[in-house]
Amino acid sequence: MATQVVNAEFPAKLQFLFKPKRYKIAYGGRGGTKSWGFARALLILGAQRPLRILCARETQKSIADSVYKLLCDQIEALQLQYFYSITKTNIVGANGTEFTFAGIRQSSVGDIKSYEGCDICWVEEAQIVSKHSWEILIPTIRKDGSEIWVSFNPDLESDETYKRFVLSPPKEADVVKVNWRDNPWFPEVLRKEMEELRSKSPEDCDHVYEGLCKQTVEGAIYRSELILTEKEGRICRVPYDAMKPVDTFWDLGFGDNVAIWFAQSIGFEFHIIDFMSDCLKDLSFYLKELHKKPYLYGNDYLPHDARAKTLAAGGRSVQQIMIAAGRKVNIVRQLGVMDGIAAVRTIFNRCYFDAEHCADGIQALRHYRYDFDEDLMTFKKEPRHDWASHPADAFRYLGVSIKDSVAQKPKPVVSSGKYTAWS
Repeated sequence: MATQVVNAEFPAKLQFLFKPKRYKIAYGGRGGTKSWGFARALLILGAQRPLRILCARETQKSIADSVYKLLCDQIEALQLQYFYSITKTNIVGANGTEFTFAGIRQSSVGDIKSYEGCDICWVEEAQIVSKHSWEILIPTIRKDGSEIWVSFNPDLESDETYKRFVLSPPKEADVVKVNWRDNPWFPEVLRKEMEELRSKSPEDCDHVYEGLCKQTVEGAIYRSELILTEKEGRICRVPYDAMKPVDTFWDLGFGDNVAIWFAQSIGFEFHIIDFMSDCLKDLSFYLKELHKKPYLYGNDYLPHDARAKTLAAGGRSVQQIMIAAGRKVNIVRQLGVMDGIAAVRTIFNRCYFDAEHCADGIQALRHYRYDFDEDLMTFKKEPRHDWASHPADAFRYLGVSIKDSVAQKPKPVVSSGKYTAWS
């Protein structure tokens, strides 16, 4: 095939994408052409030589959630329609280059391993990618000379992606901050919006357009509790006590995430020693994962709908399946979401979190926020339903269960001499 010349405008700040490097990281605020530049660079490279390119993100429920549309638009802008064939699920070049699309969290280990022959993996909107997902994905992209491209608008300094690639980047990494100033085609409509936002809230403008991290997300539900937890050093190393049982607290789903917290009651403290979450898995998967861990289990606390909802064939409820598997199941008292959040707040100051094993759960708690009413320009009373809500719901069941168990314990009501009367 004769070599075709592609005339393409390209941001100077992103020229590093054309030089070999294991990790290529671009982060910053809105309007910096990160996604646009990544898509354009990959299409150009894919036209020069055959490449297997995986376009990944934390979750992808459909192709519409991916960068598929962006790549299609750039194929047209670069006038590469003659070279790339677009199907409903992938994009294929005349030389064999192929773009595929996947959500890391939804993919099974087998699915992920099928990508080990990829030349380039582009992870878009990477600010919410979890520690668990990175630990699965990175070893999978193992072909000699393979590269991992990461683009994102940062949220919190404590987020896994920001810590991994900005605060402590790998040695073989090019890390570039790209903002609106680096975009020679920055549209006037965005400039006006940026100036309006800056006049109303300089802090929000710095976050949205300058790519600065926030201390907490807007409307964060457990903002005060997590700030105090950090200040008091309760996000630390929390070892498993083999003399105490481990209770688990679940939020259940199939199409959505299942989240599980692992906790031990030690004196007056609650040691949160582990966390796991996944999606599109049946109940047997989670039971096997629990058995792999070295814990002596106590009770499994499930939401009230575990009596009806099933993650397995056979028509049995989750409660029935787990009891049949020898688990000690408790159904958490049904309580309104806001009352459950209040219950969490009463026990938060007694919780210690293992920083490593609970990293993804802590990240979710930091991002758990109230929904925002765009019409009234105010926060609603209800939490937003997104990727962070499943771990937060599981933690809410932990709070309700602990609060109930504490309330049920006998309390001394009268003390006289060396004798105590109990209620």
